[in-house]
Amino acid sequence: MPVPAAKAEVQADSEASSDEATELTGLFLEKPSDQVIAVAGTDLIVIAKVDSSALVKKPTIKWLKGKWLDLSSKAGKHMQFQETYDRNTKIYTFEMVVKKVVPGDAGGYRCEVTSKDKCDSSVFQISVEASQQEQHADILSAFKRADAGEDEGDLDFSALLKACQERRKPEKVEDEIDVWELLKSAHPSEYEKIAFKYGITDLRGMLKRLKKMKVEPKPTEAFLAKLESCYTVDKGKRIVLKCEVMDPNAQVKWLKNGHEINPSAKHVMETNGNIRTLTINKTTLADDAAYECVVGEDKCFTEVFVKEPPVTITKLMDDYHVVVGESVEFEIEVSEEGAHVMWFYEDQEILKDSESTKYRFKKDGKKHMLIIQEATLEDIGMYHAWTNGGHTKGEVEVEEKQLQVLQDIADLTVKATEQALFKCEVSDDKVTGKWYKDGMEVMPSERIKMTHVGRFHRLIINDVKPGDAGDYTFVPDGYALSLSAKLNFLEIKIDYVPRQEPPKIHLDTTGKMVSQNTIILVAGNKLRLDVDITGEPAPTVVWSKGDQPVTETSGRVRVESKKDLSCFIIEGAEREDEGNYTIVVTNPAGKDKAVLFVKVVDVPDPPECVKCTSVGEDCASIVWEPPKFDGGAQIKGYLMERKKKGSSRWTKLNFDVYESTEYEAKRMIEGVVYEMRVFAVNSIGLSPPSLSSKPFMPIAPTSEPTRLMVHDVTDSMCTLKWLAPERIGAGGLDGYVIEYCKDGDTEWVVANTDLWEKQTYVVRGLPVGEKINFRVVAMNIAGRSPPAVMSQPVTIQEVMEHPKIRLPRHLRTKYIRKVGEKINLTIPFQGKPRPVATWFKDGQPIDPKIVNVRTSNVDNILFIRSAEREHSGTYELVLKIENMEDRASFQLRVVEKPGPPLNLRVTDVWGFNAALEWAPPTDDGNCEITGYTIQKADMKTKEWFTIYEHNKQTHCTASDLIMGNEYMFRVYSENLCGLSDEPRHSKNTATIPKTGLELKQAPFQEKDMSCVPKFTQPLVDRTAVAGYSTAISCAVRGFPKPKIVWMKNKMRIGEDPKYLMQNNQGVVTLNIRKPSTFDGGKYTCVATNELGKDEVECKLDIRAPADPNQG
Repeated sequence: MPVPAAKAEVQADSEASSDEATELTGLFLEKPSDQVIAVAGTDLIVIAKVDSSALVKKPTIKWLKGKWLDLSSKAGKHMQFQETYDRNTKIYTFEMVVKKVVPGDAGGYRCEVTSKDKCDSSVFQISVEASQQEQHADILSAFKRADAGEDEGDLDFSALLKACQERRKPEKVEDEIDVWELLKSAHPSEYEKIAFKYGITDLRGMLKRLKKMKVEPKPTEAFLAKLESCYTVDKGKRIVLKCEVMDPNAQVKWLKNGHEINPSAKHVMETNGNIRTLTINKTTLADDAAYECVVGEDKCFTEVFVKEPPVTITKLMDDYHVVVGESVEFEIEVSEEGAHVMWFYEDQEILKDSESTKYRFKKDGKKHMLIIQEATLEDIGMYHAWTNGGHTKGEVEVEEKQLQVLQDIADLTVKATEQALFKCEVSDDKVTGKWYKDGMEVMPSERIKMTHVGRFHRLIINDVKPGDAGDYTFVPDGYALSLSAKLNFLEIKIDYVPRQEPPKIHLDTTGKMVSQNTIILVAGNKLRLDVDITGEPAPTVVWSKGDQPVTETSGRVRVESKKDLSCFIIEGAEREDEGNYTIVVTNPAGKDKAVLFVKVVDVPDPPECVKCTSVGEDCASIVWEPPKFDGGAQIKGYLMERKKKGSSRWTKLNFDVYESTEYEAKRMIEGVVYEMRVFAVNSIGLSPPSLSSKPFMPIAPTSEPTRLMVHDVTDSMCTLKWLAPERIGAGGLDGYVIEYCKDGDTEWVVANTDLWEKQTYVVRGLPVGEKINFRVVAMNIAGRSPPAVMSQPVTIQEVMEHPKIRLPRHLRTKYIRKVGEKINLTIPFQGKPRPVATWFKDGQPIDPKIVNVRTSNVDNILFIRSAEREHSGTYELVLKIENMEDRASFQLRVVEKPGPPLNLRVTDVWGFNAALEWAPPTDDGNCEITGYTIQKADMKTKEWFTIYEHNKQTHCTASDLIMGNEYMFRVYSENLCGLSDEPRHSKNTATIPKTGLELKQAPFQEKDMSCVPKFTQPLVDRTAVAGYSTAISCAVRGFPKPKIVWMKNKMRIGEDPKYLMQNNQGVVTLNIRKPSTFDGGKYTCVATNELGKDEVECKLDIRAPADPNQG
C-alpha cells in the first residue's frame, strides 16, 4: 500500500547493519531485524524484500503476531500493509506499517512468504520503549482500547477524561504513583474511583490480572485435562472445545458468558469415555464469548475469538479518459457491507475534507465510489483503493477541452419584413459566445434576439431591413474558433409587365447551392426551397422527383404555393430523399423548367470487422474495415475506445481523428481482458459505434530459457538441460519446444511432438559423428519466446569414461537395520559405456533368490524385502568396463531384540534395601547390550513398578522398600532394538521385617462455616456514556453459597443477552453491553441463602456522547 510514513528506529537499525555481511537464505532477499525497537507514539515500518527473478508465481506474504493471529484482519488506521514491485530488479518490497505504536504492539511476530511450492519465514521481536515524559503512562496503555473492534469509535472514554481534565483549572503536579501498588492496597469500593482518576477504561482487565498476581490457582480434582486458555476460529467455520474429566460417568454443563447452553444443531455436546466435547457449528460474531465446563463445583474456563475473513474487492476499478471539466466516478464492490475502504492518489491518501468539494465519497451497500467533481490536468495519475484483503487501481487521463462544430451557420436570403434565423450547434452545451456583424458586436433589441438552448445558439432578426444585410459571425468564448455566414437582402421591384408574359423561374444560387443547381442537405435537417415565379397570367407550378410528381400539400415532403412563390419543403431529410427534382411552370404564354439535384449527407455507418491481430505485454494491434456507407461525405478518420471485459465504462484512446484503419493501443495492463470499438468521422459528425471486438488479453511471450547445456551425449542421442525463463508474465508457461539442425544448415527439426513441461529432454535418433546445433523455445498463449541457443555445436559421439562408484555417506560406516525391515540401497555410479555391475557377500557372489539387484545407466539398487540376521556381512560392488574396474564395499548388520538376562537372584537384604545380581543374556540380538530395566512387585498386590532404567551394570540395589512387605524382582535386557520380549524373574524374594512403631492420629473437629449473606463491598453510583459497554460490581460473602438476583427499578432482570451476570469467588458483576439512555435507573443486587438475605443498590446514569464537531 503506498502509504508514506516516517521511518522509526527499525530503519535506523537496518541502515546501521547494512554494511555487515548478511547470509541470505530461502526466498528472502532482506529480512526484518531480529530485534526491533520502537518508541511509543511514533510510527514503525518493518520491511521484507523478496527476489522474484527465479520464481514462477508472484510471491504472497502473511504477517502474523504470535503463533496464530493473522494481522491482515487488523488492517486499518493503526496497522497498514503495502507492497511495491520494481520491474527492473524484479524485487518485491513488503512493508508492515504500525501507526503511533502502543505498548500492546510489543511481542513476537512472524512473516511468511510463499510462491507456488516454495515457502520461507522470518521471526522477529518488537520491543516498545516509552518516551521519557510518558514512561509511567505506558503500563496503563495496555488497558486502553486502542483497537476495540466493534466498540471502537471517534469518541472513547479515555478521550472524554482527557477533555474533562483540559477544561479543569490546572492543579498542582503530584508525585508519580504506581497504580498497581495502589490497586493492591485499595479497598474494592475504591477501584472505580482510581480508574476514573487515572484514565483506566479496561478496569475489568486490570482486576483480572491483579487477581492472577494475588491468588494462586486452586487445584482441581475433577479434570484430568482442562480446556485451552483460548481458541481462535474463522467466521462461519466449526470449532471443538475439548476437556478430560476424572470420572467417566460425570455429568458436565457447558456455559456461555455464565448462561447454560442447551443442545441444538449449532451446539453439539458429546461424551466419549473421559472426554467431553462441545462443538460449535457455523460460528458467528455472537459466538465470540467466554465458555465454561462445570463438573459439580469445579469449573474450567476458556475464551473463543471469532475472526472475520479479510474484505476482498469483487469489482475492480476502471480506467478513465476525460476532458477538462468532466467528472470522474470510480466505483468498486467489496465482499462485505460496511467495510472500510481507503482511497489514494498515487501515494497520498484521499481524506474526507468538509471544506474541499473536489472529492466526494459515496457508499451503497457493498458499492464504494470516489467522485472527482471537475477533472483538471493536475488529476492525471493512478488512483488506488485498499481494503484489509484486497487492492485495485485505475488510471485517469485528462485531455484539454476541444470544441467541435456539429452544425455550421448557413447563408440566408430573405425579403423585406421577413425573419432571418442563424443557427449553429457545438459539442459543449455550457459554451457561451458572441455574435458579430461585419466585425461589430450585435447587441440584443426588440427586433434582434439571441438565444442559447443546450448546444444550439440562435440569432433571430425580425422585420428584416436592407441595412441588416452583411457578414454575421458567431465566436465561442474561450476558443480560437469562429462561424460565419452571409445575410442577403432580396429587394422586390415592381415593374410594369404586359398582360401576356411567359413564365420564368428565378432560382437563388447564392444560398444553399454549393454548385450550379446542386443543394447539400444534412440528414435530419429541414429543406425549404423558395422559388420566385413570374408570368402573366399566373403560371401553373408542378414539382416532381424523377418521373413522380410531388402533389402533397402536407406531410414530410410537400409543396406550398403562394402568389409569385412556390415553396418545396422536406422535413427531417432522409437518405431516400436524395435525387433530381424538377420544377415546371406553364401558362398560355409559354413554359419554363428547372432541374435541381438534392444531395443528402449523413454521418457514416459504423466501421466493420473490428478485431485484434496481435498482442504484446502492454499493447495490442487493432484493424478494421471502413464503413460501407460514408454518409455522402469523405471519411476524415476514426476514434477508438476500449474497456475492460465485464465493465460498462468505455475509455477514449484518441481525441484527434486517426486516419488509418490500423491502430496500436498502448498502456494496457498485462493479463486483463479488453474489448475495442471504433467510430467513423466525416464532415457531418460521428458514426454509431462499431460492434465490439472479440475479447483479447495483452500478453507477451516469455523471455528465452536460460543456461541451456548438454548433460550427456551418446552415439545416437543427446540429453539437454536448461532453466526456466527469467520473465514469464501473466500468460504463464505452457511448455517447451526443442529443435535441432546440422551445423551449417538453416532448417530446424522439432524434436518433440507435444509441448514438453520438464526442463530436461533426451533428443534421440541423431547421426553418429555429426555436429548438431540445439535450441529451446518457451511457449505460452502469446506464442514462442526468443530461442535459447548454445555457443557451439555438439558432436554426437559417446566418450569413454572410467567407472566410478559414488558410495553414499551413510554406507561408509557400519549399516544397521532391524530384523523384518526392508532394505533398499541406491548406489550411484559413473561410467561410459554402461558398466557391468557384480555384487559379492563375504567374497562370494550373492544369491539372486535372497537379494534382488537392479542396475540402470546411473545407479545400482540392492533390495531385501525382509531383513534377517543371516543377511549380515560385508557386501562389495564391482563395476567393469572392458579392462577397467572400480570397487566399493560396506558392512551390513541386521539386529533384533536380545534375550532375557540369566541367573537373577537377591544376594542381600538390609534395612529397607535389597541387593540384586544377574548375568548377561546368551543372545545379544547381534548388537551390544546397552542396559537393563529392573522392576519390583510386592507379593500382596503383584503390581510391577520400574525402579531402574538403562542400568549399565549387571547388579543394582533396590531402595525405599516398605517394611513388612515381601518383594520379587524381574529384569529386562535392552539393546538398540529395545527391551527383550521376556524378562528374567528372581529365583528368591526379599522380605523387609517390621519394627515396633505405632501411629497415633489427632481427632478431627469440623468447624461450622455457616454465615448469613452479607455484602462486603456495596454498589457505587456511576455515570456511563451511551454506546460504550459498562459494568457495576459488588462483593458478597455467605455460606452456603448465596443465590444472586439482579433487579432494575425493582423488576427482575431475566435472560436478556444485553446483560451478562457473573459471580467469581464472591465478586458479583453485572455487565451491560452498549447501554442506551433507557438503561439508566436504580439497579439492585439481592443475595439469599437458607440463613437469610441481604441487598445493595446503586443509581446508573446514561448520558449521550458529545458531538466531536462542536466546540
